[in-house]
Amino acid sequence: MKVLLTGIAGFIGFHLAQRMVARGDEVVGLDNINDYYDVGLKLGRLAELGVAELGVSDAELAPGPGPRLVPSHGHPNLRFVKMDLEDRDGLKDLLRTERFDAVVHLAAQAGVRYSLSNPHSYVSSNVEGFLSLLEAVRQTPVNHLVYASSSSVYGLETEQPFHEEMAADRPASLYAASKRSNELMAHSYSHLYGIPVTGLRFFTVYGSWYRPDMALYRFADAMTAGRPIQVYNHGKMERDFTYVDDIVEGMVRVLDRPPVAPDTGAGAPPYRVYNIGNGAPVPLMKLIGELETAFGITAEKEMLPMQPGDVTSTWADCTALERDTGYKPNTPIRDGIRAFVEWYRSYHGS
Repeated sequence: MKVLLTGIAGFIGFHLAQRMVARGDEVVGLDNINDYYDVGLKLGRLAELGVAELGVSDAELAPGPGPRLVPSHGHPNLRFVKMDLEDRDGLKDLLRTERFDAVVHLAAQAGVRYSLSNPHSYVSSNVEGFLSLLEAVRQTPVNHLVYASSSSVYGLETEQPFHEEMAADRPASLYAASKRSNELMAHSYSHLYGIPVTGLRFFTVYGSWYRPDMALYRFADAMTAGRPIQVYNHGKMERDFTYVDDIVEGMVRVLDRPPVAPDTGAGAPPYRVYNIGNGAPVPLMKLIGELETAFGITAEKEMLPMQPGDVTSTWADCTALERDTGYKPNTPIRDGIRAFVEWYRSYHGS
């Protein structure tokens, strides 16, 4: 199929693009390459996809009249466009010109703690940007819109494991609130215009080409530099860590199965939300132990209190995903950590 993939220079977008072009999909990747974290890492991902090999500068990638798509040297079925989602006219032109079968929306302002100091960026990117995309899809319909949500929408829910029927109406951060807003916006557009839409609640994704603002990467940086790692809530936390390859497998299976409106006579839209997680929460101290083993380093630990906007535990119930797609993430944390460490050493030349 022909797919628009937003956030292609991001961590998950990069891995999904690799998978999709390998299986023969035609992909147009969109990204604004912002500087929320190291731009060099984003350009490195694009280089792996054959885009940055062109030596295209930031200025040269800036869109001129109409969307300017840059072909990949490595993949004939991949092209790239540098664009902000808030560019409403450019986005509409892109969809109208290219006529996509599907859209996968991963572009977003990420990070829970960053939302405490930069709240407006979450509204402009995650809310206004998503609205621009929904409007573009409304005007040039596609067979399926798949978008990224987050386990953070469960917020202060205490019942575990988290399942999709929970209210998810007590977010603990503005980031979580923006992702929950995306879910409600997508549902309304699916209901009003009959757009097949699927939302995916990711649970703490990790792996190669990881984001440097995430705890696992920050631990690796500190350990290899001989600095203490900062362990919040005195280590009394756990996360449903999910390896990125498992996330990608779940995504392509969902992408290939657009939802249909249930035949209930109640006017329900063709809309679904799925958890994608490993279904096995890992204590933070176990994660650190696996990282120490993989690096062969014992980390000095600075125990700190809980940070604002954080939660103590996440745990995904993936029954719905397994029922509808036949797939459930299953990479053990030890295997995933070893793969991350192998990439980290290679990327940093250590």
